Amino acid sequence: MKLYDVYPLFNVNIVKGEGCRVWDDKGTEYLDLYGGHAVISIGHAHPEYVKNISSQVATLGFYSNSVINTLQQNVAEKIGRISGYEDYNIFFINSGAEANENALKLSSFKNGKKRVIAFKKAFHGRTSLAVEVTDNPKIIAPINANGHTTYVQFGDIDRVREEIAKGDVTAVIIEGIQGVGGVQIPTTEFLHQLQRLCNESDTTLILDEIQSGCGRSGKFFAHQWAGIRPDIITQAKGIGNGFPVGCVLISPKFQAVYGELGTTFGGNHLACAAMEAVVDTMVKENLIENADKVGNYLIEELKKIDAIKEVRGRGLMIGMEFEEPVKEIRSKLLFEEHVFTGVSGTNVIRLLPPLSLTMEQAKEFITRFKRVLDK
Repeated sequence: MKLYDVYPLFNVNIVKGEGCRVWDDKGTEYLDLYGGHAVISIGHAHPEYVKNISSQVATLGFYSNSVINTLQQNVAEKIGRISGYEDYNIFFINSGAEANENALKLSSFKNGKKRVIAFKKAFHGRTSLAVEVTDNPKIIAPINANGHTTYVQFGDIDRVREEIAKGDVTAVIIEGIQGVGGVQIPTTEFLHQLQRLCNESDTTLILDEIQSGCGRSGKFFAHQWAGIRPDIITQAKGIGNGFPVGCVLISPKFQAVYGELGTTFGGNHLACAAMEAVVDTMVKENLIENADKVGNYLIEELKKIDAIKEVRGRGLMIGMEFEEPVKEIRSKLLFEEHVFTGVSGTNVIRLLPPLSLTMEQAKEFITRFKRVLDK
């Protein structure tokens, strides 16, 4: 049997990771400035993470959600404290797409409406509802194209107001920072206006923090820079540091109903061990503060490079837009300077390193990056 060929692959076989570095099967060391799509938050093979998961799997790896799981309760309390959302409830699932799927269902259950406002260049996942609110026709199969979504230009509050006024919008879903869309940051004013419109119309405001959450922006959630409190928040990626897990943070205005949501693997014992290690390590090692400090340094240094058209980002979620396609730059970074980075579209290089990236490693990246651009 062969793998279903849907991924264009670099000819690199990564077999080991530690902190912000990875190694291939030939022993070549790479500086990881991408963290596997912002998944690696506390660093590869962090000793506390390894210890937590190893200890848990040696005790109990899985049992169903039909019995008490105190690990879930402990993790919920810790996520509540670190995020500042202790009065919200949490539902554990397995991925970011599933988190958004459940967020949209909750909204529709509550207000009985079924149209969604999403934003152009948004990415919310590949499951049925999540892909329908993702602005990419290439990944929306005919069976998913059910007409539930109206795509609005990012930042166009007047159009949002017009659509909500029609009375059939269940939710507005927006990323804390658009990732695939080129690292676009919604303005504070726009987020405040969105929240006000949603509050006035029984429309659910869903903040997708799957990539921009878990401390990446220099606050636990990127929307917290604007001082708003959405109705539902979704997160995944960094909260598991590589273990597949997602969760939905749900405002107290929602009333839980038995059987309304469900999952087989969500919040399993291993997932909880992974999340607990992530949250504990973030607190002990001040990783949110580190993301802010090192990210600010990178952004300021990158803004000094004339070859870059624009630098956008917060914390360790950074986009560098060029006038020309960046395929060759990214390739040279990987194969000549041994640095992993990401891309958005054709002209933007993305940096999403572990939050443990040191100032020395950031300076090392700048040096290697400049060497590529000088060539």
